[in-house]
Amino acid sequence: MQYDLSEAVWRKSTHSSGNGQCIEVADGYPGVIPVRDSKAPEGPFLVFGADAWTSFVQAVKHGDFSA
Repeated sequence: MQYDLSEAVWRKSTHSSGNGQCIEVADGYPGVIPVRDSKAPEGPFLVFGADAWTSFVQAVKHGDFSA
């Protein structure tokens, strides 16, 4: 499926740090979450299903991906 994100309003993660390792998400796309690298705003983006994104965010908050 293709998405027109030319009018997307992107926002950085609230957990972004000043070291340039940030992602941005765009709200307002029912059922999906577009995600891109903040260092490459003109580059490619990924689109995740809303349920998958919610599960990922919960796992991050729970510490499931700690090094």
